[in-house]
Amino acid sequence: MELSREWVTVRASIVLTFAVAVLSIVVGLLHISGVSVVGPLSPYIPDIVRQVVGFSGTLTGFAMLASGYALKRGYRVGLYSTAILLPLTGIQGLLQVSVVSLPLVALSIVSIPALVVNRDRFTRTYRPSPTQLAAGTALVTALGYGTFGSFALREEFTGINSIVDAFYYTVVTASTVGYGDVTPTSAIGRMFGLSVLVINVAAFAVALGVLLTPAIEAQFSKALGKMTQRQFDLLDGHVLVLGYGDLTEPILEELIERDIDYVVVTDDERHASRLADRDVAVLAADPSDVGPLETARIGDARAVVVATNDDAEDALAILTARQLNPEVRIVAGATQRENVDKLRRAGADDVISPATLGGHLLVDSAFGADSTAVAEEIMDDEGLGVESAGGSANGEPSDAVDPDEEPPDEE
Repeated sequence: MELSREWVTVRASIVLTFAVAVLSIVVGLLHISGVSVVGPLSPYIPDIVRQVVGFSGTLTGFAMLASGYALKRGYRVGLYSTAILLPLTGIQGLLQVSVVSLPLVALSIVSIPALVVNRDRFTRTYRPSPTQLAAGTALVTALGYGTFGSFALREEFTGINSIVDAFYYTVVTASTVGYGDVTPTSAIGRMFGLSVLVINVAAFAVALGVLLTPAIEAQFSKALGKMTQRQFDLLDGHVLVLGYGDLTEPILEELIERDIDYVVVTDDERHASRLADRDVAVLAADPSDVGPLETARIGDARAVVVATNDDAEDALAILTARQLNPEVRIVAGATQRENVDKLRRAGADDVISPATLGGHLLVDSAFGADSTAVAEEIMDDEGLGVESAGGSANGEPSDAVDPDEEPPDEE
């Protein structure tokens, strides 16, 4: 069977990346703690190498988590970092030479083809703002000041014998942990320690503020249904639900039950906010505008559903959707039965009149008919609830008799 996007999707690449990250952290921690199970290659790898690789594997796992997040946001840098880290996790798994590391090696190998197939989908460029650059520079400078300064003044401290000890002291001081294993022994050492504390705490505070502010703003945007643009960029084969009406919730419930990805586009910010609170992919915008539909990737959608309480707005949304994607299947719900033909002429493939369907079901059920059989019969009968472009609900030419046409004379 040919390898295609239906089998190897963007979502698969992201999920595999996160899986490798978690597995790398778990395996690394097991090897650091000595709980790992000895494998067939263990006699050929020194214990110190296995321990070091376990430690580095844990760090690689955390780096892989960051790469997975970048992939989820569609950043190209996430693709590059993941392409580097995946072979690294596989090599580390081989060097750990235990039974528990074999799944890490296998998963790393499997993840590479998925990443290669979807490499063109990660096109977003990361450009740090001047504020972010300044915060990063301040943080690196502060850490460098503490590390090299304490190493230069190592005679004024106890416990600093190498550059690693100096870096350790700087990070511990900046985090205000203060284990007490490295202490100044002179006035110069104490003054330098105070300067390291003040400068690094300020640098960390600025860096955290710069990093957390966009996340807080994103949460506010999500509450208004405006933060899902990148989620839309990663969707493929989804369903667009244009507008919000009485039928929207049943439609969403059916899509959820069938495990189909969907996006709601509505200009009602009240409903958009409520949907966003439920983690529904929603865009607060006019569904009849070109921009929102392009943002929701109508070009990659498998179907469009339009069913609000305003047939005129539905017609405009259908016209826009058909213009942007002539091949997509569009299904509409008509509030007024007389608007069925109008919505079909606007570009809908199928137009369903819920009121007509409901009326027939209620009457037939009242006289003892099976509601399921009646519904199937109505769906196959043109004019009783479904209008398809070119014929009946199944797309074939209909032989149904016009109810307004007089029956032919019998011979």
